[in-house]
Amino acid sequence: MRNAFASELTALAAGDDRIVLLSGDIGNQLFEDYKRKAPRRFFNCGVAEANMMGVAAGLAGCGLKPITYTITPFMTTRCLEQIRVDVCYQNLPVIIVGVGGGLSYASLNATHHSCEDIAFLRMLPNMTVVCPGDPLEVRQALRAALDINGPVYLRLGKKGEPLVHSQLTDFKIGKAIVLQEGEHVCLLSTGNILPVAVQAAALLAKDGITARVVSMHTVKPLDVALLSDVFDRFPLVATLEEHSVLGGLGGSVAEWLADRGHGYARLLRIGTADAFMYVAGEQDFAREYFGLTAESIATRVRNLYRQTTLKASSTSLA
Repeated sequence: MRNAFASELTALAAGDDRIVLLSGDIGNQLFEDYKRKAPRRFFNCGVAEANMMGVAAGLAGCGLKPITYTITPFMTTRCLEQIRVDVCYQNLPVIIVGVGGGLSYASLNATHHSCEDIAFLRMLPNMTVVCPGDPLEVRQALRAALDINGPVYLRLGKKGEPLVHSQLTDFKIGKAIVLQEGEHVCLLSTGNILPVAVQAAALLAKDGITARVVSMHTVKPLDVALLSDVFDRFPLVATLEEHSVLGGLGGSVAEWLADRGHGYARLLRIGTADAFMYVAGEQDFAREYFGLTAESIATRVRNLYRQTTLKASSTSLA
């Protein structure tokens, strides 16, 4: 994902001299091509993320299009006050890019985990929250974010994420993408866990349970038209995310559902537990630790789907 971001950013900056990249002391090799093509529009702000956010706000106030980039927890949690006051309060067009969202940096332990960032940033007025599902979505999300006249949080994975889409899609912020249709359950995925959602759907299909798979790349604003459709159509809707079950996509959908007041479907939120991970390991290990593998997801969805449909059948017979 980060390679796709750097490549797309470089191409866009070549045609728009308002784009300015601010880095929190990472990506020096990643952005070599960008620096060759736009040397005066790259600033390494060092390990001073709060200051970097203030600088970005100032640049945006001058009519430029600043993009801040560093590891997710340092780009969000560490400078949340500056995001809130300097950027969101003034509704400035700053694109905040967090790389290594979720458990991408799990091997570096708790300081580099990022399972609360969606919750933090979606609470801020004026903020748009976008979590692309694969490298192609990253490219399209960056282009779409530059067209928004306000703050955008762009949450990336790290490296090695597989392509899910075979070609560019009709990507629109606030409009989910349906990857495959299904009749029995609906899987709403956000961010870099999208390939796992596709794998889980394949496992469910072996048991005769077909799943509609949706890339819910925008957490704020939600695609409420799609939500209305799936909650009226399917008996079970599951949200999937490499983020806490509190406050992320699952929390957003639960809030929407509570305000809606009715729905045919039962909601299953799948994400990281409301707990810190006190052991270190690579991303695959961390996903297994939190039950975010395709096998674990398929098992939970399968069991709850069967319980839900059995209960519905029993009720109708009664």
